[in-house]
Amino acid sequence: MDSVSLRNNVKVFGRGSRLLMFGHGFGCDQNTWRHIVPYFEKDYRIVVYDYVGAGNSDHSAYSDERYGSLEGYARDVADICEALDLRGVTFIGHSVSSMIGLLAAKLQPERFIAMVFIGPSPRYINDKDYHGGIDRGDLEDLLELMDSNYLGWSKMIAPQIMSNPDRPHLARELTESFCSTDPAIAKKFARVTFLSDNRADLASMAVPSLTIQCKDDFLTSETVSNYIRERMPGNELVLLESSGHCPHLSDPEAVAGAIKNFIA
Repeated sequence: MDSVSLRNNVKVFGRGSRLLMFGHGFGCDQNTWRHIVPYFEKDYRIVVYDYVGAGNSDHSAYSDERYGSLEGYARDVADICEALDLRGVTFIGHSVSSMIGLLAAKLQPERFIAMVFIGPSPRYINDKDYHGGIDRGDLEDLLELMDSNYLGWSKMIAPQIMSNPDRPHLARELTESFCSTDPAIAKKFARVTFLSDNRADLASMAVPSLTIQCKDDFLTSETVSNYIRERMPGNELVLLESSGHCPHLSDPEAVAGAIKNFIA
């Protein structure tokens, strides 16, 4: 196995000539796709991986210089594509991986044919003419709590992100996922994620894309998804009746259906 595959714990499986690459969100790892990939592995080749600091990635590969921006994570995706010589990739990214996938497609546009974004946001912080959903002061308070008490932050924020209070096991699973991530790296990744601004990159998308958005989402919204659709060429929007920021965990059938309709 090559060094890139070891660094990012890359797994390739499934059948078929078409290729789907799944990128997980903050605080998660490739296991987050366990309810989605069964819908596709009979007909598609599947690639999953962990970002450095998550899951069974090589945590020692982390450096502030490389991963001080989302571009560093996008370079990891591009590295995986190059190491495995992946072509005709449909990239499916959850949350921050949506913008990471977009940036990876800018680095190696010849390798990607489509993008699927689940709960994306090009900027989480409100601006004068932009409603990202979080005020700068509230975000700083959240990040300060994370710095001082990561486990407490995880237990507080996971139920809000997951929603679906009638199914508390989902929030527990997300909390456990947060707590299994390297806390030192997670704190830095959180700042990179929530302080990023990729609005100017939206117009660069050169392939068809799909945004999947829940109507009730703690971290992003229909407003943000419409902002993306209006500024990204060839972007389609599917609004799910599901709630929460992780419909691939809470409503995988609806997410898989939206993806299948888009890539058919």
